[in-house]
Amino acid sequence: MSESKAHTEAEMKGWLSKWTNYLRGYQRRWFVLSDGLLSYYRNKAEMSHTCRGTICLDGATIDIADSCTFVISNGSTQSFHLRAANEVERQRWVTALELAKSKCYKNVESDEEDDAYESGQKCEVSLIMKEITACLEQMETCSQLISKRDSALQRALSELDLIDPGQALSGKMKAINEKATLLRITSNAMMNTAKEYVKLAESFSKKYEKMLQQERTKKEKLEEIVEQLARQHSILEQAAKDHRRTKPSTSPSDEEEDSTEFYECEDDVSCTSDASNFVLKIPSCQRRMSSPLNTNKCNDNQGETSGSSSDVEDGGEVEVVVMPEVNSKDTKKACSITPPTVIARAGRRRTRVPPKPNYPLNLWSIMKNCIGKELTRIPMPVNFSEPLSMLQRLTEDYEYACVLDYASKLTDSCEQLAYVAAFTVSSYATTSNRTGKPFNPLLGETYECDRMDDLGWRAISEQVSHHPPMVALHCEGKNWKCWQEFTMTSKFRGKYLQLIPLGTAHLIFDSGNHYTWRKVTTTVHNIIVGKLWVDQHGDMDIINHKDGSKCRLTYIPYSYFNREAQRKVKGCVMDKDGKVNWVINGNWDSKIEIAPVVSVEGTPDNPIYKTGPYTVAWERRLPPPDCEKYYNFTELACQLNEPEEGVAPTDSRNRPDQRLMEEGKWDEANTIKVQLEEKQRAARKEREASEIGTGKIVPYEPVWFKKEVEPVTGNLIHIFKDEYWDCKSNQEWSKCPNIF
Repeated sequence: MSESKAHTEAEMKGWLSKWTNYLRGYQRRWFVLSDGLLSYYRNKAEMSHTCRGTICLDGATIDIADSCTFVISNGSTQSFHLRAANEVERQRWVTALELAKSKCYKNVESDEEDDAYESGQKCEVSLIMKEITACLEQMETCSQLISKRDSALQRALSELDLIDPGQALSGKMKAINEKATLLRITSNAMMNTAKEYVKLAESFSKKYEKMLQQERTKKEKLEEIVEQLARQHSILEQAAKDHRRTKPSTSPSDEEEDSTEFYECEDDVSCTSDASNFVLKIPSCQRRMSSPLNTNKCNDNQGETSGSSSDVEDGGEVEVVVMPEVNSKDTKKACSITPPTVIARAGRRRTRVPPKPNYPLNLWSIMKNCIGKELTRIPMPVNFSEPLSMLQRLTEDYEYACVLDYASKLTDSCEQLAYVAAFTVSSYATTSNRTGKPFNPLLGETYECDRMDDLGWRAISEQVSHHPPMVALHCEGKNWKCWQEFTMTSKFRGKYLQLIPLGTAHLIFDSGNHYTWRKVTTTVHNIIVGKLWVDQHGDMDIINHKDGSKCRLTYIPYSYFNREAQRKVKGCVMDKDGKVNWVINGNWDSKIEIAPVVSVEGTPDNPIYKTGPYTVAWERRLPPPDCEKYYNFTELACQLNEPEEGVAPTDSRNRPDQRLMEEGKWDEANTIKVQLEEKQRAARKEREASEIGTGKIVPYEPVWFKKEVEPVTGNLIHIFKDEYWDCKSNQEWSKCPNIF
């Protein structure tokens, strides 16, 4: 019996030792996986750039023109007209493209689900940790029970030595069998729990390994960017120091970057006619401009890379010298008639928003998720935003619409074009000290701004597309109408953020003059280190499609080695024959002055234009001195999100997360923002599911705008239906979707 007892004890100890090692191995594996959980971040690949001649189906629309022709359009930037041999072949092409577009939507949806998963990753990690912890607790309980059963079994076996050989062993053997049975049952329970643990760990192991690899790749990329940035800063700093030793410059040093000298133009920097002569690049006068009906069809690659709206053939330019007329005695005197520069106040409109709270922010955790991504696909917290939507920010472009009111009264089309150019520059005035990101509008979100009583204009805008994000805006004054379809590409490169507008803006006066232009590139610098500052750069061409006149504006980028005042804008107005009639000079954050050309000297290859007296066409109204406490808002910006009765239920002023942020409740705003985005995704999934069920894919239809071919440019864009203001007067909002 003692030999049997020893054999049983050895067998039990070996079994327990085996299970202990088995459990320890999986515990070590779990600890490795839990470390991966703590550093879990998702990363999406960048959308690939398209070359000329291709179009991304993500956000593209497919329209049937006639029985054999169909059009693929990506907003107002790309349009391809395709013709099939017959109607059957056309339908086959349209069906194949719609299926490919649906697959593209699914890929985009997968990316959005990744973003949604990022916002809820803490909740998921908590649930997984709870499951694993419960499993481990159950295994620990089983282990304790096995230890107790093993001790009881060993005591029972040791008592066998105390029993006389002649004494009956049936009672003791029965007790030992019961204890062995309990040990076996407990062991089986522990084995089942261990199997569940192994199954759970294996189900997440591949996922966590992928997370760890993505995290490692992201860290390496970030380290490379930071190292490259440090090298470039060192080289640039040394070059700037060497340059200052040999040649004085008005550019700020690194130590002066945070001073007002860099961010605000000094009072003594003037663009009037008594300033020194300047060199201006204009399209070559020897080349005729293309037909006014075709001048707006710009090269798509050019728009994507440089943000320029230029469409001059072959990019030919001539450098000319502009100087004030020597014989003129009134070169410092502006014209007696100037546009009004004061906003009229109506009623009791507010002049301030609630002050901006000081919230701590974990910049490192956000930076890792932003590098290389499209700006519109980054789940940004409200900490980086300002309490305005992109719809409201675009409406803010009409703060100086009084310039258009003045221009509408002019009979000279070239002079009118000069004032229109000044108006286009005025839309950038607030960007000099506004670095907050506007809220991305939800699909179907609208914004109205009816200031006809005091400012003389009213505007309505709507988010008409989600992929790509696109805003349709219509604004009308007393003698003019303006509309645009705004979309953009944006890239975050670690050290700077670049925004490249792609839409086209239209302006038509009652006289019939129809102007079009595209905005220039905006770059936000010092994303990682230093004070944020904004720069505008590129060329802008403003075209009058009625008589063929044209204005070329050049936004000069900031440079350490540029001796001129920063944020400079230069330009000229030419008639249809390329003759320069007006010169434009100024700064996009302060004022623009225009002057007529009175004479031309020099050679055709090196002309010198002499100008008459300069006139201030536009001058910025400075914000209040304490505007930094209020997101650097101007008075008009403070009024854009002011609550107003009678607006559409989809109006940006009714957006709860934006309202909570304005009130200083940023934590609640972040929570509501995630909920609104999830609701938008659910609505799109439901809409796509219904389309798949019917077998017909129907693009999203805006409520207040419709897609039409713009007759002047020939582009397919969203045009205002002229129904909103009637619906507002009747308070008929049944067409509005439930997005909030």
